Amino acid sequence: MKETGKIHINCGDGKGKTTAAMGLSVRAAGSGLKVLLVQFFKDGTSSELKILRGIPNITVVTEERNFGFYNFMKEENKAEAKQAYQELLEKAITMSNDADVLVLDEIISTYNYNMIERETLVEFLKEKRSDLEVILTGRDPEDELVELADYVTEMKKIKHPYDKKQPARLGIEF
Repeated sequence: MKETGKIHINCGDGKGKTTAAMGLSVRAAGSGLKVLLVQFFKDGTSSELKILRGIPNITVVTEERNFGFYNFMKEENKAEAKQAYQELLEKAITMSNDADVLVLDEIISTYNYNMIERETLVEFLKEKRSDLEVILTGRDPEDELVELADYVTEMKKIKHPYDKKQPARLGIEF
């Protein structure tokens, strides 16, 4: 990339954080850039990943184990998840050497719940290659992440079917 790589944050309580990151990934791959998409707090079964894995220039890396929602994890599950997510982050950092765009989907949640070593992420963002574009997604980013970002976009929920106890629909929400 000729331009200096930027840091993006897609945050908020609304739907669309991951969707926006996936759209940027497709746009980047379509222009010949190499995209590395790494998902945290998800088990790699979201419908969009089926398509993204087949797009040239996009590499998808996920943690295949599903540890469940943080608030429902037992302490031993939290310890196992923390180790897995830290290893996944370190793998993403290493693999980003061969990428133009790095998407760290739900990394903000792992950061907020201390499911990674926070310093690892902060130092990576401070010292990243100057031409690497990085997209972070998740709710409620801490101030130190916002300060490092060049773009911060908040998706704000106004209305959502979940409020009426309607479950997520295949192909639309997952």
